[in-house]
Amino acid sequence: MKKLSLVMSTLLFLFLTTAVHAESATTRDEVVAQCKAAAEMVLADKAAAIAEISNPNGRFVWKDTYVFLMDFEGNMLAHPMIPQLMEKGSLLDVTDKNKEKPKLIFVEFVKIAKENGEGWLWYMWPKPNSRTPVKKFTYIRRVGFTDMFVGAGIYQ
Repeated sequence: MKKLSLVMSTLLFLFLTTAVHAESATTRDEVVAQCKAAAEMVLADKAAAIAEISNPNGRFVWKDTYVFLMDFEGNMLAHPMIPQLMEKGSLLDVTDKNKEKPKLIFVEFVKIAKENGEGWLWYMWPKPNSRTPVKKFTYIRRVGFTDMFVGAGIYQ
């Protein structure tokens, strides 16, 4: 009886921790929806959108991810987690954190926005509040017919 109780307790624990983890993981649909909402906000009121996207406690920061806003010159216009990026000027020469085969991720983001209007890119980047790079799958969406785009990603 003790073994059955232990097995049941273990199974219940695994079920609950898996359910909690599944609820906290960001989905592709959420990323796309948040990017669409942010792009619409930029078109409606750019200054308000920049303030909201830059807000680490705002509506565009959720679970383990966030929306950012850039222009085609590689300038970060709004970033809630690393506001220093907005002061650096063009980021087009910045690579991801893959030591073996680094990608010019911001060049790739601009290319996706210009050529396709939207798309996804895999690269290595640290999660918020971490320095260890992990795989990140980021969605890029052009803001209307402007020279700006928003992005948000899913960490693995």
